[in-house]
Amino acid sequence: MAEQTAAPAPASTANAPTELWVERTGTRRYTGRSSRGAEVLIGSEGVEGVFTPGELLKIALAACTGMSTDFPLSNRLGENYDVRIRVAGAADRENEVYPQLDEVVELDLSELDEAARERLLVTVQRAIDKVCTVGRTLQTGTKVTLSFDIDA
Repeated sequence: MAEQTAAPAPASTANAPTELWVERTGTRRYTGRSSRGAEVLIGSEGVEGVFTPGELLKIALAACTGMSTDFPLSNRLGENYDVRIRVAGAADRENEVYPQLDEVVELDLSELDEAARERLLVTVQRAIDKVCTVGRTLQTGTKVTLSFDIDA
């Protein structure tokens, strides 16, 4: 088997897509990397200090929801508003899928009257529906391809 090394980061350009990859670091342990220098530890559920791939999927959904709502919420609540987005969903291990993911946006809107809260929540939902790429992908599905680049 070929020696595994980190892929070289491409020259930084404004339009270059971010390269993403994982490298095996042990039994059922990987490090996810990006050409922008980010890292995330990935592994099995029983391994301390790592995210499972399914947890990363859920976090990606919650983060996308948060980022999609950032402008409408900060415009109405100010730059320093607090929000927590919880996401959960049990895996169907027989079929190896997450049949449902449930998000809960925890947000203090007590300073707004009921009509203002309702208008803001409609605006926030529209923003999520329009620009949350992860949520839109999960809802509509996507084609995934796999190929192998091997040394023989």
